Amino acid sequence: MEIKIGIQNVGRELVIDSPDTADAVAELVSRAMNGGAELRLKDAKGNLVIVPANVLGYVEIGAEEPRRVGFGAL
Repeated sequence: MEIKIGIQNVGRELVIDSPDTADAVAELVSRAMNGGAELRLKDAKGNLVIVPANVLGYVEIGAEEPRRVGFGAL
């Protein structure tokens, strides 16, 4: 699932491909926004991304449906 994170005063967004479910990511974001010091997410390759909670602008959680590839996607 694709997660886009907007950071305050930064022109580009941070895009992460995460193996977690939408509910799990939403829970992590909620905990970070409500008193947490940071948002910690692991991407599909196992890399850890840490964003301070006080600079989060927005978090967009993509659909859990896998992308279709090939001529069958039409």
